[in-house]
Amino acid sequence: MLKNKGEPKILVFSTNMISDPGIDLAGMLKLHYPSSVYIINVPCSSIIKPRWILYAIQNGFDGVFVAADGTDCPYLSDCTERTSKNVEKAQALMISSGINPARVKMAAICSVCSEAFVNHIKYFYDTLKTLEN
Repeated sequence: MLKNKGEPKILVFSTNMISDPGIDLAGMLKLHYPSSVYIINVPCSSIIKPRWILYAIQNGFDGVFVAADGTDCPYLSDCTERTSKNVEKAQALMISSGINPARVKMAAICSVCSEAFVNHIKYFYDTLKTLEN
């Protein structure tokens, strides 16, 4: 069930140097994605704590999308692996709290991946509308 009547509310964790420029480019190109998407910038996706994801879900967001750096991270060569482990830990916390782990999604979004970001968000948005818990 959606916490917010009508449309799913999605929190996006975006990275300053890699995924955020791609998301900004989507806006500059006037690519449309749901207006219920809220973006928080972080330096590197590997710093996103599992408890932050759980907190967002427990406090009003229907889903959390982690726009990871992929192999382009300027800080860590194993950024994707670290981020993936944190997302897996968040999903385990969600399961133990009775929350569907499909409410969190991770994808690598590069600085020019505006269309990929929009496609991921639209698909995630549609998925969230069908989830029960």
